Amino acid sequence: MALKDRCPPRQPGKKSTNRPDDAFELWLKRGLHQLFDDVTREPVPEELLRLIEEDRKRTK
Repeated sequence: MALKDRCPPRQPGKKSTNRPDDAFELWLKRGLHQLFDDVTREPVPEELLRLIEEDRKRTK
């Protein structure tokens, strides 16, 4: 899914402030998505799921 599809649309009538920080934030989001989107789509390893489940049982 493209980044533009994940970002909420601008609110009608709301003007952009065009701050320099906005450009940096956009650049940062795009860069992080390029780097980590594939990683976030990977399944969680079974061993990690087992450890989480064991911890949940201990803390109840």
